[in-house]
Amino acid sequence: MAADSSKQFWKRSAKLPGSIQPVYGAQHPPLDPRLTKNFIKDRSKVNALPLKSKKASSFHEFARNTSDAWDIGDDEDEDFSFQTLNSKVAKATAAQVLENHSKLRVKPERTPSALNEMPTNCKVIKSSSEAQLSRTSEDTCVRNPLHKQQSLPLRPIIPLVARISDQNASGAPPMTVREKTRLEKFRQLLSNHNTDLDELRKCSWPGVPREVRPVTWRLLSGYLPANMERRKLTLQRKREEYFGFIEQYYDSRNEEHHQDTYRQIHIDIPRTNPLIPLFQQPLVQEIFERILFIWAIRHPASGYVQGINDLVTPFFVVFLSEYVEEDVENFDVTNLSQDVLRSIEADSFWCMSKLLDGIQDNYTFAQPGIQKKVKALEELVSRIDEQVHNHFRKYEVEYLQFAFRWMNNLLMRELPLRCTIRLWDTYQSEPEGFSHFHLYVCAAFLIKWRKEILDEEDFQGLLMLLQNLPTIHWGNEEIGLLLAEAYRLKYMFADAPNHYRR
Repeated sequence: MAADSSKQFWKRSAKLPGSIQPVYGAQHPPLDPRLTKNFIKDRSKVNALPLKSKKASSFHEFARNTSDAWDIGDDEDEDFSFQTLNSKVAKATAAQVLENHSKLRVKPERTPSALNEMPTNCKVIKSSSEAQLSRTSEDTCVRNPLHKQQSLPLRPIIPLVARISDQNASGAPPMTVREKTRLEKFRQLLSNHNTDLDELRKCSWPGVPREVRPVTWRLLSGYLPANMERRKLTLQRKREEYFGFIEQYYDSRNEEHHQDTYRQIHIDIPRTNPLIPLFQQPLVQEIFERILFIWAIRHPASGYVQGINDLVTPFFVVFLSEYVEEDVENFDVTNLSQDVLRSIEADSFWCMSKLLDGIQDNYTFAQPGIQKKVKALEELVSRIDEQVHNHFRKYEVEYLQFAFRWMNNLLMRELPLRCTIRLWDTYQSEPEGFSHFHLYVCAAFLIKWRKEILDEEDFQGLLMLLQNLPTIHWGNEEIGLLLAEAYRLKYMFADAPNHYRR
């Protein structure tokens, strides 16, 4: 975008609100306009609130006392810092919660690191990806708008995010004989004149070796044909088709009826995995901007919804790893040729589109797909662990308050990127993995924390736990156990037509 048009696009106006209409996003279920109005009024009276407020007994009272990454009006701010994400009320509430916890009991499971060091800086952190961000200085946390970034930001090195995405977080052991045998099996399948997709799915369920993951994902997503001779021509044709969309539609981002969509994309991109330097590079953000805008205008039934931006990142990392041997998360993409970047961009677009085709009702008006899945999760948990279900009911915790994000972002805000990539190996191997099997994974994920859940005896503690589960050090071993439990749940109920319900 030209500099002049960019300035004009972002120019503030006293008549035009700084934020577009609320989009159902990763953090919020659909908002009641009356509650939104009251919430904004409450924010304007921050200084008038006392430090020690009455303990919240419902979600709406809790929401008034805490702020969130998707708060109403946070799009106004030019810099993306935690001062804009957490108001004085949030700090006071966090301090009060910690004070209550210290008076009631000392729990070894909830160490300061598990609470993201909240006793030090009193910040309410909502996702596992933000767990290490609280340990950095405020200067490191500042996010400049996309069009203002000129150089790579200084970030803490986050190890094992992408390079060792198919190994445990505990280290990088040498490849075992079993792993070498599996890799050879994949190479043999992929080199056949017609790849047996059923056999490929079977081999991919326990995880795909890093060396063959890019081509395996293209095949499993339906982007590449199984016939070896047709693959090269198909890739060439689809990549040219994508960049034809760019030439035909991308300039329309400056038109009035697309301004809201483009602006929301522009705001959300810097928030995408903010701890990983790769995604803060201006060139990468421009690629994401094109992918999301083209997808949005080609799918008017849903358009762009907050959370879709996260779904591009696993594909981008996997297809980038095809050309990069070093640490992907710290790689400078300007070292790649223009042709390579175009190939990565087009492949990420088409594979993301294939994924979203199966779950598009998650993002249409009122997001009915997510509403149904959250309800199904509630009924399933009531069957498999009645004690946890009754514990939520006792403290008035609604599943929509924490599971909406799990469905909207496919657990990407709860797990490190390396775990998401491993999880998607299995999702692409399962029939309707992203739409159907994901429900069982969420149920297994919830029950995984049953002890911690039952230890919490108030609404605020439960919400803080469920929105900030300590998974930052998870690796393949933990994901493997989670998937095994999810498969067991699916198998137990496979032949029961109403297996969710009592």
